[in-house]
Amino acid sequence: MTGPTLPVEPWCLRERGLDLQTLGRMESLFALSNGHLGMRGNLDEGEPVVQQGTYLSGFFEHHPLPYAEGGYGYPESGQTIVNVTNGKLIRLLVDDEPFDMRYGEVVSHERVLDLRAGTLRRETEWISPAGRRVVVRSTRLVSLTHRAVAAIAYEVEPVDGPARVIVQSQLVANETPSEADDGDPRVAAALQDPLSAVAQDVEQDGAILLHRTRTSGLLVAAGMDHDIECPHQYEVEHEVRDDWARTTVVTVLAPGERLRVVKNVAYGWSGTRSEHALRDQVAAALTSARYAGWDSLVRDQRAYLDDFWGSADVEVDGDPILQQAVRFCLFQVLQAGARAEGRAIGAKALTGTGYNGHTFWDVEGFVLPVLVMTAPTAAADALRWRASTLPLARARAATLGLAGAAFPWRTIQGEETSAYWPAGTAAFHLNAVVARAFEYYRLTTGDDSLDRECGAEVLVETARLWMSLGHHDRSGAWHVQGVTGPDEYTAVIDDNVFTNLMAARNLRSADATCERNPDIAGALGVDDDEREAWRAAAAAVHIPYDAELGVHPQCEGFTRYGEWDFHDGETRYPLMLHAPYFQLYRKQVVKQADLVLAMHWCGEKFTAKDKAWNLDYYERRTVRDSSLSACTQAVMCAEVGHLDLAHAYLHEAALVDLRDLQGNTDQGLHIASSAGAWTALVDGFGGMRERGDQLCVAPALPASVTRLAFRVLWHGMAVKVEATHDEVTCTLLSGNGEGMSMRVYDEEVLVRAGQPVTRPVQRREPLLPAPPQPVGRTPRPAGRDPLSVARSAS
Repeated sequence: MTGPTLPVEPWCLRERGLDLQTLGRMESLFALSNGHLGMRGNLDEGEPVVQQGTYLSGFFEHHPLPYAEGGYGYPESGQTIVNVTNGKLIRLLVDDEPFDMRYGEVVSHERVLDLRAGTLRRETEWISPAGRRVVVRSTRLVSLTHRAVAAIAYEVEPVDGPARVIVQSQLVANETPSEADDGDPRVAAALQDPLSAVAQDVEQDGAILLHRTRTSGLLVAAGMDHDIECPHQYEVEHEVRDDWARTTVVTVLAPGERLRVVKNVAYGWSGTRSEHALRDQVAAALTSARYAGWDSLVRDQRAYLDDFWGSADVEVDGDPILQQAVRFCLFQVLQAGARAEGRAIGAKALTGTGYNGHTFWDVEGFVLPVLVMTAPTAAADALRWRASTLPLARARAATLGLAGAAFPWRTIQGEETSAYWPAGTAAFHLNAVVARAFEYYRLTTGDDSLDRECGAEVLVETARLWMSLGHHDRSGAWHVQGVTGPDEYTAVIDDNVFTNLMAARNLRSADATCERNPDIAGALGVDDDEREAWRAAAAAVHIPYDAELGVHPQCEGFTRYGEWDFHDGETRYPLMLHAPYFQLYRKQVVKQADLVLAMHWCGEKFTAKDKAWNLDYYERRTVRDSSLSACTQAVMCAEVGHLDLAHAYLHEAALVDLRDLQGNTDQGLHIASSAGAWTALVDGFGGMRERGDQLCVAPALPASVTRLAFRVLWHGMAVKVEATHDEVTCTLLSGNGEGMSMRVYDEEVLVRAGQPVTRPVQRREPLLPAPPQPVGRTPRPAGRDPLSVARSAS
């Protein structure tokens, strides 16, 4: 049959056909997760495959870090996510012929990721090399209500004659790593048989395997059991070895008859609990899933998502591609954090091994603000994880000769694992972004309990870090020098505007939390002199400005750097793979939004003219060699009135994985860009901003979008904002009887239940013409054919 197509549908991602060239990308796109357990969208039978993947949040192995020459303070050990025991695997034999879509004839094949049901459905009609025709159907879910559980309903039906059917349901540990895992030979070595067998048990309807990582010493248990439905007699056999367990079902079926196997899989891991306790935990999870039953698991999954979409859905009329993409992106953000509960959210979440499973600043910066407004409990759990690593961050700061806490640039468990100084340790802005996330949660939810539980301590310790990093010059201005901002093409520089503004905000937030929580401040040893020093630094922070050009240099002296020479037809992207960093560091070329991000997150520090002129200047120099850039450029283009350009950037952010625009979706999804797509729509075209304890909206739509509606949670209330080209309506979906005070454009309004507020749309008139971009970097809205666009882009 021909290669796959991906129809544009509002509530699902549907694959028709199978193409081995795009198989790895589809494995990532069809990944299912609940934040604790993640499974790549591999075919049930295990082959063909690009990258097998089953992951548990926080479960990792150590590997050596490479240094040509060591230095004081360099991290000594890396961490990489481990592909744990594979419980997805269900092999099928038809009259002793292995079911493999590379052989025989695939008459039809379809997989559907249902964004409302939270399931991956598959139906394949196949003719074996011997001529036997069968239909295989399966539905897979990773439960959002049973944290440790995944389940698969697998059916086989002969079509044109009786068939002997053999189903082999398996648990398999230490699968051979794929090519995607071994870009770094040190990582490949760590992932070569990373699990050492500890114990195995055959259960009544399945088995449990226990393993321990060889270096990090983490214990993992995986178990399976089965519910079998068959119209005739069948035989069942259970086998178990160190690294695998197998339950085999054999029967003979007539045409139209079905063998149905429901497989429940459960996982648990720990660094401290005994093997007996972990085995019993997994056995209990399997019993709970079996007691609930398949139908209940499916109903609970749908109910969970109905509740989520009821207060988080985004509707986009006039752009069906964007409608599908933004719901897919929001679904993936939910999957990344829903049940992480005390573990980090990785940059790829649990969809692949990209970045070795590490978490970065983009989680607090881009992902958590979306979760705060759509699934605040998940956001709070993620912030608790970050706070739990505070002792390690204090130790890291001490190693660097600094006060307070220095959170790691990249990590899984909390230790710094970045071996690259300029774009790792020197990127201290991450600490202010963490502080911002805690404040964003408090202001958006109205919940002060997290502030008292752990947020205040994080704010104080990050403020202390900034005071040891910054200094007042002889004229009294406060500077932060020798750092790297969000733009990794401009490294180890002085007075990065984004860093300085975020540091000043961090200092003010720390002062405010001490005012709110004097007992906590006292316990942390904060006195009046220290708070006064914070206030003085924040008030005197130096923000570079080039009066001659009328723009803010990204850092001190940036506008006097040499210009990058873009050659039409010759410039190759990403630049970091085709030019030495030495050249990048000394030129006015920007990897990702930096000064522009400062205007989004610290918008009150810039005038409308500043924003227009700064955007015009940096658009011409930003090459977007990071997936984190397009969403921010979309927001600021929309704010200054370049709505069509914003629309094009929004497409890029939303489709980075659906179209494989970075060429590496097979290694996992870009979760921050997925969150950024929501932000580009809601903050960009919706004009949503948080101003203290008040929600503000100022919608403006591009010509091709006829209607935008989004739902967010604010102080425990659900509000819907609906905008057309003529009017904007705010509706309170749930909340207290007093209603919700919010700002629509410049007017303060009170929205009550049953009393929507409608106002005319205010146009955004740009101060400058839409700016050009570097050669080959002009964004364009995607066409209707997802696969053809993806192939041309990659």
